[in-house]
Amino acid sequence: MGVSAEPDDHGPRALLTLYDDALPVVYGYFVRRCSDRGTAEDLTSETFLAAMDAARKPNPPSFSVPWLIGVARHKLADHYRRRHDRFTVPVAEPPEHDPTDTWDIELDRIVAEQVLSQLPEHHRTVLALRYMDDCSVPECAELIGRTVHATEALLVRARRAFRAQYPTLEGGMP
Repeated sequence: MGVSAEPDDHGPRALLTLYDDALPVVYGYFVRRCSDRGTAEDLTSETFLAAMDAARKPNPPSFSVPWLIGVARHKLADHYRRRHDRFTVPVAEPPEHDPTDTWDIELDRIVAEQVLSQLPEHHRTVLALRYMDDCSVPECAELIGRTVHATEALLVRARRAFRAQYPTLEGGMP
């Protein structure tokens, strides 16, 4: 078996080659979305461990920073799902609104992330890129490998699917 002179974008060596460039991007992704740096560091480690597991498979994926961000999104969703499951408490009556209390905003975010996690992967990806990562539609299109027009259409379908699954309050408004 000969050694290729061309750099390979598959396997453990490819991941190690990408590591130095990808680490600050993946860690930065988590720092902006987690409540503390320790959690961001743990999720960054989990992301690279999952990538290394994928690199060791018989047909490893082609590694890139956008691929790693996709893995990171899944790790973040798993983290919020685990955290949400641990702290779920049934409430009989909603409390009176206190303007200094941001619980409603936090609850809306948790519900939105849970709804997002239930959508098909292509809907999750485009919504996360557009609204969580603040990518423009052309940037989203480039990252997911679609035309701008196709990405706009996908965003319309993804938003519709999200709204259909988002719980509504009495009166019909989310």
